[in-house]
Amino acid sequence: MIKRAERTGTVLVPFDNILDTDKVFQVNQKQIEFEETKGKYVWAQLEAAGKTKGIRVLEVRGLPGNSVDRDRSIGMHKVFDREGVEIVTVVGNWDTGTVQKVVADALAAHGKFDAVMSQHGGQGVINAFKAAGHEMVPMGLDGENGTRRMAVENKVPFISVEQHPAMSAVAMDGAVKLLQGHELPVLVALPSTGVLGADMKAGEHYFPDLPASFNTGTGYPACFKPLTPDELFKQNSDNTQGTKRWPRSGKPGCGHRSSQVNFMAIPRRGRRTYPYVAWWPWAPCRAGRP
Repeated sequence: MIKRAERTGTVLVPFDNILDTDKVFQVNQKQIEFEETKGKYVWAQLEAAGKTKGIRVLEVRGLPGNSVDRDRSIGMHKVFDREGVEIVTVVGNWDTGTVQKVVADALAAHGKFDAVMSQHGGQGVINAFKAAGHEMVPMGLDGENGTRRMAVENKVPFISVEQHPAMSAVAMDGAVKLLQGHELPVLVALPSTGVLGADMKAGEHYFPDLPASFNTGTGYPACFKPLTPDELFKQNSDNTQGTKRWPRSGKPGCGHRSSQVNFMAIPRRGRRTYPYVAWWPWAPCRAGRP
């Protein structure tokens, strides 16, 4: 596909679930850091409870063979590969129903877990724990509205980290710049943001009146202010309300539209580096391993 696009002059911009290639411009978040952030919170909760030895942690992975699933598992294991920690791994395919089933099976097989690290499908995790009568343990969860709402309602000690749909706006902006002839980095790794369960506020971090599947990642605070659901749902082809939120000020974390930005792409798997110069506002969301 990449070779065909190159032959026909088609611009490809993979984002969210990206490819192991340095042949196209791609947008994602730092996936190792993403899961490591969740793991550090969960480990801190275990330490505070005096549980650092003889514990069992449930890892709920995503779609096998996907680079995001692989990198997130690396981040999780960076925290939990310790003496005295048993890790039980199940595959949830990033699907809430599948997650509920595999977590229920794990609970039936192992009886008790001290913590959970779930890449996606947190609602399935909580439903399975409730159905099994298992106490709510520290959990690292996703950023879906239903996950956050259910975790708060069930008093789960948790952290929620978001995979932002807003990265599609960055990918689209990059595609336009490429069509205009600008050079961009091989990979832009956007920052991940998370919220602790204790800090969750209805109407700000989760929305009781919105569908469970609504994803709360509507912006990158370091780059542009997230859109509220009301602002988001007002968008259409005739309404550009909200575009003023794109970075222009040049404050730290946003970059400049009016200054030259030097990028250094950090290729995957030992490939050579490529220096880039671009007129683009996403300087801090620099190239690097997601």
